[in-house]
Amino acid sequence: MERNKQDWQGKNRRKTRIENDKLFQIMVGVNVFGWVVFVAALIVFHYARPEFITGAQEFWGVTVREQWSSSLSTYLVGLLFACVGLSLAVLILKRKRTRRKSDNFGVSGFILLLVALVSLFILYFEFN
Repeated sequence: MERNKQDWQGKNRRKTRIENDKLFQIMVGVNVFGWVVFVAALIVFHYARPEFITGAQEFWGVTVREQWSSSLSTYLVGLLFACVGLSLAVLILKRKRTRRKSDNFGVSGFILLLVALVSLFILYFEFN
């Protein structure tokens, strides 16, 4: 059973601008949220890592934390896993959406995925 073009009531996505497409707006929103989560992970990393001992602190005998904060390290790993999940979601949505040669590739999701995975890999060896 073949449909007639005049009977079709849907919206032609080829004629709509990509900025007006809801799926594109969701992808951009999830990608931006992933980068915000990564910035939060960087802030948690700053407070979770061992403190740097300067020469003056050593001379005056000031005590500093020399090991990772266990509670903040848990949050750090969770935030990095969230970054991996969000970037994978963006990449999967992008893969489903882009079908033409003229569609942009979207490097931001790959960069976030790569940086989050490398960070998790380094932290795994740092904690063990």
